[in-house]
Amino acid sequence: MTRPTSQPLIVEPVACSTGVLVPPKGYLKRLREICDKHDILLIFDEVITGFGRLGTPFAVDYFDVIPDLVTTAKGLTSGVVPMGAVFASSKIYEAFMNAPENTIELFHGYTYSAHPVACAAALATLDVYAEEGLLTRVAEIADYWEDALHSMKGLPHVIDIRNLGLIGAIELEPIAGAPTKRAFQAFLKAYESNLLIRTTGDIIALSPPLIIEKSQIDEIFGTLANVLKQID
Repeated sequence: MTRPTSQPLIVEPVACSTGVLVPPKGYLKRLREICDKHDILLIFDEVITGFGRLGTPFAVDYFDVIPDLVTTAKGLTSGVVPMGAVFASSKIYEAFMNAPENTIELFHGYTYSAHPVACAAALATLDVYAEEGLLTRVAEIADYWEDALHSMKGLPHVIDIRNLGLIGAIELEPIAGAPTKRAFQAFLKAYESNLLIRTTGDIIALSPPLIIEKSQIDEIFGTLANVLKQID
């Protein structure tokens, strides 16, 4: 493997932090082609999309695109203990393993690397994923989630709805001169109704637990419908 001559390209396969922006069909495959052509490392940030969120183990599987590196966290331990991991392609791995003899192979140690508590949580979480089939369970309820999410169409202030797997976004029309204020109103009203949502800009971003049941999906969107009818 030759050393890349350009800066790496880092992308979220689904841009969740900016409001659940689903890539156009073929977009990620085209990125892979461009990176290969210009010898650019392609890195997927799968902190949100990883570990079953799209109905496949990773977005790598869903989009059938293999990056050079994949960053993960959160789902690795079910969020109970901080831990992250980086997956490397074979060519990246071999580049480090074939380094000069006087260097440490794949040197990447940090103060809290392989912390016993985090490792125990990760191993237990991976066992549960396997035993309960959670890495692919979302595929079974994705259509129900989608229908419930899109039932919000036509409610006050809703200008767009987006989803993929068990991720969803309800975009609200901003209040003139007061961006984010309307979504924050929704956040407060939802909280008062025992529903915790996340907002980014004027977008309500949703990514519930993989074990969510249909009755809980109904409860979420029933509450949100009432919230959207109450805010200014």
